[in-house]
Amino acid sequence: MSFRLIGQERAVDLLQLSLKNGTHAHAYLFVGPAHVGKMTLAINLAQALNCEDADAPCGQCPSCQRIASGIHADVQTIVLPEGDSAENESRTKISVDQIEALQHSANLPPFEGKYKVFIIDEADTFSIGAANRMLKTLEEPVARVVFILLTSNERRLPATVISRCQRVELLPLAAAKIEAALSKNWGIDPAKATLLARLSRGCPGWAVSAATNDNLLQQRTERLDELMTIIGADYETRFDYVARWAASFQKKDSEQSHPASNTGRRLMQERLDMWTDWWRDLLLVKTGSSDTVTNIDRLPWLTDLARNHSLAQIRAVINSIQAAGNQLRQNANPQLVLEVLMLSLPETGNQGTKKAATQFMVN
Repeated sequence: MSFRLIGQERAVDLLQLSLKNGTHAHAYLFVGPAHVGKMTLAINLAQALNCEDADAPCGQCPSCQRIASGIHADVQTIVLPEGDSAENESRTKISVDQIEALQHSANLPPFEGKYKVFIIDEADTFSIGAANRMLKTLEEPVARVVFILLTSNERRLPATVISRCQRVELLPLAAAKIEAALSKNWGIDPAKATLLARLSRGCPGWAVSAATNDNLLQQRTERLDELMTIIGADYETRFDYVARWAASFQKKDSEQSHPASNTGRRLMQERLDMWTDWWRDLLLVKTGSSDTVTNIDRLPWLTDLARNHSLAQIRAVINSIQAAGNQLRQNANPQLVLEVLMLSLPETGNQGTKKAATQFMVN
């Protein structure tokens, strides 16, 4: 039996043991950050339940291959719906209609496999009605049916739904484990593998995507250039950035046929995560721990910048960025949140910081 997942040995061992003993649950809740491997594990479990080989999941039999391709009749993935109706709540939440369709399908016997498996992505986006119907479904298990709920935000799920599932937590991985997997499985050169592993925040899915898509690293470079400009800028320039971001993000949200993704707000959160990593790196350099920085390819500039900020300043900035992120997650006005954040950043009029910022962008 071989689950094709980077790390997560504890989760894999738990599932393998239950499959071996025939004691698998009728419902699972996979919890962990984005790109940590929840969907991969769910697909592996669906393959194991329906595999035609004794050593399941083999990954080679017709059933395993059809599940991997997303065309197996008995394995369905429920995601946030797309739509055009501006007032339709189902565009921002998993709808009652989707769960009703799931209930109907679950009451029918498997068509081509041993089990019906329903994978519900972003389960924390259930509408109230959908959550209630899902709870009823979980309270009345149907033979040969398994539900797998995936979430990056467990706190938004009703406690009653959580209590009906076997919880499986997927934790961020050590950078060394991701680095080794990138080198061994994807042939990434050591320097790039080290960088991607550190930038991934312990989530191998992001590292694999970045290894095969240069646009992700290019985007990172552009955002770091932007951050360096802001660090060396006056408040007027910073507020100009905020105004442009707010306008851009609102436009992205309005253009989405699937605004549940909340594209603008999500992109800002990604930007704030990058800023947190950058200022954390400054803190590490300042305290003599530069060998553990995330942005290892920018170490010379981090070292230069660290000389121009006190530990107190760096800690204050990290706290301010984290506070801004929390406010965005609570649907606060993005422009107001970012303007307050800009006011909290140290105003670096000294030439050392501006010189470092200029050198960073030139190089």
